[in-house]
Amino acid sequence: MKITRSGSIAAVALVGALALAGCSASTTSTTTSSAAPTSKVGLNAIDPSLTGTITAAGSSAQVAAQTGYSAAFSSVATGVTLNYNPEGSGGGRKDFIAGSLDFAGSDAPLSAAETTQAAATFPGGALDIPVYLDGVAIQYNEKDASTLNLSGSTLAKIFAGKITNWSDPAIATDNGGKALPSKKITVVTRSDSSGTMQNLTNYLAGAAGSDWPAGPNLGTLPQITGMDLQKGGAAVATEIAAVDGAIGGVDHSALTSGATVASVDGVKLTNAGIAEAMATGFAIKPNSTPGDLSGAFDYTKIKADTKAYPIPLLSYDIIPATFKDAAKKKLVLAYLEFIASTDGQKAGATKANSVQLPDSILKQVTATLATVK
Repeated sequence: MKITRSGSIAAVALVGALALAGCSASTTSTTTSSAAPTSKVGLNAIDPSLTGTITAAGSSAQVAAQTGYSAAFSSVATGVTLNYNPEGSGGGRKDFIAGSLDFAGSDAPLSAAETTQAAATFPGGALDIPVYLDGVAIQYNEKDASTLNLSGSTLAKIFAGKITNWSDPAIATDNGGKALPSKKITVVTRSDSSGTMQNLTNYLAGAAGSDWPAGPNLGTLPQITGMDLQKGGAAVATEIAAVDGAIGGVDHSALTSGATVASVDGVKLTNAGIAEAMATGFAIKPNSTPGDLSGAFDYTKIKADTKAYPIPLLSYDIIPATFKDAAKKKLVLAYLEFIASTDGQKAGATKANSVQLPDSILKQVTATLATVK
């Protein structure tokens, strides 16, 4: 699957991504499951006679995983085409509610207001379906810090513009008293509405308290002097690597080889740490649509677990509870049922270097998909 980063959506055959499935998006090891596929599960369940086009857009964090899912899916269903535009989670939700997409990829579930809006577009409302688990990396470019640890309080002050220099005593305190030379900090962040930023601000609101007065669930960071705005996670990662003194939150899958990533609250970004955070701090908190699987992280619980990475990211594919077109329903559900299988999760995790969702979540996904009309 090829994915355009422009405002338009390019139609491409899924089979085009098959050769990409073995490529990794970053250098962190991938957590995989040892469960073997059974009859009529995963690849074995895909109907090879399926044909048609799926139109989707949203999360740029899902790009690598969607490439992995679709490459494996297309090895069986060669007549299916996926159009996916990584316009950002906010844009994907907006376009889905407007009725122009078959599903939206989003690193945050529908808000209460969006749930109400979606119910006006789709009979029965819309469902948030967890598909992808990863983390928000704190990438930085400070050559005098080969390793770096930042607390939630310090990160909040950096992103709020209260700490503006790498020599700030708070940074030294987070790093055993080691002071860095004086250098301006440049915060690089998303210009587009981003689920990655929603996850980051949820963490800051949950972990930093009064040091982050802006609150949770923000699609963009509040503007501060000298902020460097970039569209899409990959552009943020590239900009941080290019600007001396830069720092920003980046979805893990967007990191390029050699990117320098800080520990957060003393915990390094690893797949094991992300999986631990999911197990420790996540709970389903559905919206008003029956079968919805949106949820939230409890950052107090995560912080108390010294093995858990503090900023996990759970991403969703958002679909109608009732499709208006039976053929489209069959096509989209076949694709999402595959994503929710062991084969599908393995394909996405291998490509994105992300973490497979736990079986407990996948079972709930399968049950919800079975209720879609």
